[in-house]
Amino acid sequence: MSKAYVFTRNGGPEVEALVDQDPPVPGPGELLVAVRAAGVNPVDWKLRRGYLRPGSAPKPFPVVLGSEAAGVVEAVGPGVEGFEAGDEVFGNPLTGGYAEHTLLPVAVTAHKPAGLPFADAAVLPVAAATAYDGVRQLGLAPGATLLVTGAGGGVGSAAVQLARHAGVHVVGVASAAKKEFVASLGAVHVESGPGLADRVRAAAPGGIDAVFDLAGGDTLREAATLLADPAALISAGDKALVAELGGSPVERARTAAVLDAVADLFVAGALRTHITRTYPLAAAGDALRLVEEGHALGKTVIEVTA
Repeated sequence: MSKAYVFTRNGGPEVEALVDQDPPVPGPGELLVAVRAAGVNPVDWKLRRGYLRPGSAPKPFPVVLGSEAAGVVEAVGPGVEGFEAGDEVFGNPLTGGYAEHTLLPVAVTAHKPAGLPFADAAVLPVAAATAYDGVRQLGLAPGATLLVTGAGGGVGSAAVQLARHAGVHVVGVASAAKKEFVASLGAVHVESGPGLADRVRAAAPGGIDAVFDLAGGDTLREAATLLADPAALISAGDKALVAELGGSPVERARTAAVLDAVADLFVAGALRTHITRTYPLAAAGDALRLVEEGHALGKTVIEVTA
């Protein structure tokens, strides 16, 4: 049997449970992976509440939580090439990452470099990969100025680092409590809340060339007023509103090549994951509460004992 942290129906924390279940069996193009670490993301609790990704269908209950994981391959499915038992890998699981075993699709799985710890690898597939896709989508030239809303979160902090690595100036919007953290990433911190646009103008008198939004709502609306061209507005936080404002959602590649790229950036020292809290699988609910209640700074990880 294999332990997994699941939700048994849509709802709040009361529908979560740690259960024993049979390890999944890898099908064509799939890897059975013994999980060493799993990242915790807002999408996890949103899925538990009933959110469905566009084009996806509901999964049968119980559903294992977790959208990113790193571990060791135990078995490969039919037709799999380039992976074998014993390989250290990371990616987006098909059967949830909060578990001792999960299935990873080879299309969105990468080999873990030796210089990339399991915990750090486990938080790259969602946050860092989203940030990588967004920064690449904007295609800003060195010297341009980018506004990142939600700069203190997982995606935001990665976006700041990747933009700075590309020679882009960054203004990072986050709460006052995250000022020191945002500044440590190389961004100019601007406090979130009403009056945001005026504070950004004061912090960046030369203007803003693009906005990478991770907050949505009123923050996105106000940030959009800073741009002369709405096409320079992208959002991973509010896809409907960004389209209404003339911008675009972040275009996710979801490929192994992107995972390879962010892993290489980590090993090169250009990207740090800023893991601030780790929990054992038995305390997965506590880890998810931290993220769900909006108190997480940087990334939160569930570590599964080898």
